[in-house]
Amino acid sequence: MQDGIALSNGRFLPARWWRFEFARSGGPGGQHVQTADTAVRLRFDLVRCDVLAGSVKARIVDAKPGLITEDGELLIRVEATRSRAQNVEIALQRLTAIVEEGLIVPKQRRATQPTKASNTRRLGGKSKRAEVKSGRGRVRED
Repeated sequence: MQDGIALSNGRFLPARWWRFEFARSGGPGGQHVQTADTAVRLRFDLVRCDVLAGSVKARIVDAKPGLITEDGELLIRVEATRSRAQNVEIALQRLTAIVEEGLIVPKQRRATQPTKASNTRRLGGKSKRAEVKSGRGRVRED
């Protein structure tokens, strides 16, 4: 098992902040499924982790609210394969992806005004459309 994950910002996420739980996996697989605990639940202690900044934790909670427990743990469940080792690897890859996603600081949107030319084009298109629609009325005999 790994002793941690290297993050893109040069930090290291130690393994002491997560733990694995194993359970029986559902789905097909014959007798093997009924005897082996291959499903993996990875619990990452997001609240108490001192490696991640508060803003990163907040972005993770905002992005994945359904994965956060009441205790502030990030819960990842994997039962993609019949191999426990492969499921552990997939869970760690998902954890890495979620943390990396949280490390990305979103760009601040700056409010802009539409240009005069774009306003003119928009209003011109509206008046053309109004002319077309007004020509669809009943024909009067004068």
